[in-house]
Amino acid sequence: MLEPAKRYDGYRSYSYLREGVDYKAFDLAPELDRVPAYQGLELSTPQRDRVVRLLTESMVISTHEHPTRFPADISETIDYNRHGRHRTGYEGLARSGLTAVIDNFMDGTACVTSHAGWKWTDIIADLGMRFADLAHQDFVIKAETVADIRRAQETGRIALIAGLEASTPIENELDRIDILYGFGVRQLGIAYSEANTLGSGLKERRDGGLTAFGRKAVERMNALGIIVDVSHSGDLTSLEAIEHSTKPVIITHAGARSVWNTNRMKPDHVIKACAERGGVIGLEAAPHTTLSPAHPRHSLESVMDHFTYCVDLVGIEHVAFGPDTLFGDHVGLHHLFAGHLSIGEAHGSVDYEEVEYVDGLENPAECFWNIVGWLVTHDYSDDEIRAVIGGNAMRVIEEVWQS
Repeated sequence: MLEPAKRYDGYRSYSYLREGVDYKAFDLAPELDRVPAYQGLELSTPQRDRVVRLLTESMVISTHEHPTRFPADISETIDYNRHGRHRTGYEGLARSGLTAVIDNFMDGTACVTSHAGWKWTDIIADLGMRFADLAHQDFVIKAETVADIRRAQETGRIALIAGLEASTPIENELDRIDILYGFGVRQLGIAYSEANTLGSGLKERRDGGLTAFGRKAVERMNALGIIVDVSHSGDLTSLEAIEHSTKPVIITHAGARSVWNTNRMKPDHVIKACAERGGVIGLEAAPHTTLSPAHPRHSLESVMDHFTYCVDLVGIEHVAFGPDTLFGDHVGLHHLFAGHLSIGEAHGSVDYEEVEYVDGLENPAECFWNIVGWLVTHDYSDDEIRAVIGGNAMRVIEEVWQS
């Protein structure tokens, strides 16, 4: 991974308050070296120099991440979430090479007032707490405009774009989309696994498609300048959201079902429809998602099998990366919330070998170093690499936000 960004001054989340007095202290997982460094890349000195140059000079955007720290004992996560103070992993982000990151918070597991997640009051609390912390440091900036992202790149900062994986918290209140926009949210998923008032999630046996209210919600997101995401939505709901939107849609974190046949992956016709209307698919790397027959033990190589397939399917200008990583035990987190996050329904009946972590794409600090390293060793050009690590996503962001 890269050397620490010069702009980062060592700030730690909520350090303007007294840990253990103003808020509960937790022993948190380390942001660096929690697992051994990836050994699957053998970079020559010129290749290594090229990786450094591409990461430091390019617009680098993750379309989906959870760049926060979790308890070292992952079983403490429910209590940690209840206190509403997720710690941003500033130290790890400072080594990531990212220019911008779409942070989707963790509101499917927000449990301040309910174990079911997605409650409006909990979402507002989560957003407010995180934004208060961001406001007390000068390295990661809350990005609400294209100019904010450009400023982050020009000044050696990271732009954090707030998003939610589902629109469930708006219930049947269309104006809540405006309120979320006012708070700074710039990306919204349609549904997460379970159906909601907008459409069906991927776990539903029958996908009813985008509802009448869902169509109004998509129209409002277009009007405001909010990116529509269909990563966790059912196939028909995804397709109808893409078709109804007047702006490009991003599948922020998924893979190709033709490579790994589970509900969590997207079928070819949905990926094609997204691309045909100007959108992109961000390749997912959460544990046990983007596997492949060639690499059934989940690793960087598995994810890149989905990358090459999608490039062949829709062209390199419609592919990006949304690794969906965090600082902590992601596999343990899935075990803890397995029923709640519909992990079983996402995997379906496909057997797979469980891993302790995704080798090469374990956390936000290492992801893009290894992605760019893989692309360099597989002879992709600088222009192709710049496109998939940020240029394609930036193109969509610019089109959607210019409302």
